[in-house]
Amino acid sequence: MAPLTINRRRIMLTAAAAGASSLMLGSAIGPVHAQAPSAVAAGNTGYYRFSIGEISATVLSDGVIGGPPRIYASDATEAELQEVLRRAFLPRDHLTLNLNTLLIEVGGRRVLLEAGAGQTMGPNGGRIFQNLSAIGLSAADIDAIVVSHTHPDHVGNLRGADGGRAFPNATVYAPRADWEFFISNDPDLSYMPVPEDFRRRFGAAIKQSVAPLGKAVELYDAGAEILPGLNTIAAYGHTPGMATFLVHSGNEQLLLTADLAYHPVVNVNNSWRPGPDRDKDTALASRRRIFDMAATDRVPVLGFHYPFPGLGYMLKTDTGYAWVPAGWQF
Repeated sequence: MAPLTINRRRIMLTAAAAGASSLMLGSAIGPVHAQAPSAVAAGNTGYYRFSIGEISATVLSDGVIGGPPRIYASDATEAELQEVLRRAFLPRDHLTLNLNTLLIEVGGRRVLLEAGAGQTMGPNGGRIFQNLSAIGLSAADIDAIVVSHTHPDHVGNLRGADGGRAFPNATVYAPRADWEFFISNDPDLSYMPVPEDFRRRFGAAIKQSVAPLGKAVELYDAGAEILPGLNTIAAYGHTPGMATFLVHSGNEQLLLTADLAYHPVVNVNNSWRPGPDRDKDTALASRRRIFDMAATDRVPVLGFHYPFPGLGYMLKTDTGYAWVPAGWQF
């Protein structure tokens, strides 16, 4: 990525201010009936290498999930939504969401940002392991995993097919407020715009995914520095403790926006509110605050659910923002 600057002190002060406010509860993804697009078809690459200063970075695809577009654009009129999807050459009955995890190598450690969905939200997830193999690594080579929040598409791969830890040597870092809401208690998921049976499966998938971890979990509060070169930024509203990530080395940085937006066509280029946000007003405030910082400081962004590899920039417009994909680096 090109050298860019961002005021990290400003970000951390903003995160601290957000943390001082009341924690707001988060939300969930809709039903999964994903169809594998050509981006993850057999024979196409599922990894993308680049650097952030001295930090080696690789986007690793875990595949795709998705659902009806209406779930991710709750306040759009049907006519508006259908026209936007048509003009963007997207299917009008299904919105595909990518699963872009990021592997960074910093301080002699291999750190994975987001674990991915595995099979918790449909048959087209769980590809991270074959993509690790493609770059010469295995799950045992991962030293740490930091998740932005504990929804299944971010923690699903933590549980292996045998019921044990899929990443046997990794310490997992998770937001404290999410852990307390989704895992330590029986969460009320009635806010999710999906059928009740999906809510039950969704909640069960979270608990099952993290069950093998035991004591290999470190809870953090959004705003904390996880390790040198990796800061978290409070982004409440989607879940009780969701964080976004700032990876930095020298004058180069990358901002990972987690689930502030699902698809750039409906949540960036159009400012429709995702139905899965538990507190839509708080989520909207977080989205604007962090997108404003990314646009003002021209910092590169990685969108977890954006079309692979999910790298680009936020452009401030008269009416909101526009997503500008980064050029492919060979």
